[in-house]
Amino acid sequence: MNKILLSAPLLCGLLACGGPPLDDDLPIVPAPDGQWELVWEDNFEGDAGQVLDNTRWGYNVGGTGWGNEQLEHNTDRAINVSMDGQGNLAITARQESFGGNAYTSARIVTQDLFEQAYGRFEARIKLPSGQGIWPAFWMLGADFPEVGWPECGEIDILELRGQEPDRVHGSVHGPGYSGGSPISATYTLPNGQRFDEDFHTFAVEWDPGRIAWYVDDILYQVITESSVPAGGRWVFDHPFFVILNVAVGGNYVGPPNAQTSFPQAMLIDHVRIFRRSP
Repeated sequence: MNKILLSAPLLCGLLACGGPPLDDDLPIVPAPDGQWELVWEDNFEGDAGQVLDNTRWGYNVGGTGWGNEQLEHNTDRAINVSMDGQGNLAITARQESFGGNAYTSARIVTQDLFEQAYGRFEARIKLPSGQGIWPAFWMLGADFPEVGWPECGEIDILELRGQEPDRVHGSVHGPGYSGGSPISATYTLPNGQRFDEDFHTFAVEWDPGRIAWYVDDILYQVITESSVPAGGRWVFDHPFFVILNVAVGGNYVGPPNAQTSFPQAMLIDHVRIFRRSP
């Protein structure tokens, strides 16, 4: 396949900041023309303890493991998800007995409230850390209730394993490349920096046949339909909804240990969704 060469500064940024090396199996293709038009946002302004706007966000409530053997009970309580009074939403994992689980947290969704195919999906976030802490900003296909997972498709804009606070992962899951075998790449902060020390902007730019991942506007992964392994299917041409959550435990991170401190909060400064305009 013909490849479009990246400019030298961006290529150096990829290599210096922990993006994957550009090999013959990674097609780098140009994004379509067009400017980004803002179509949805939440800046989480409000007094400390104020709850979410229910015209924008819903809650996934429960503690059944969420298919990953997670240990938390996700609630809609302000103690687990509310404004911090400083322009951020705090999703807070706590060590407490609730609903038969030893931990609580929250998982919020735009399902049935806002769903979109293609666009730029971004959030500015300060991440928690610690063994067994699993924050994520991700999307599921809106047809999830009808077709299930992974047929609906999953786009992980960011996941962080709390025991590795200097790196995040961007992935897709679909038929033939799901669970422990997604299409994925890792971005590592330079110079010993950690994602629990400051806010960073995480984004995907999603176009027909192409998804690109960014941290602070540095590109570190591009996948196309040709990236899908033999026998798999590309399932990213229909609307998706947004999810933000902090899991405790699960197959991806393992359980907390004696060194894991609680509470652990993911602070979200904003979520913004754009679409391309001519």
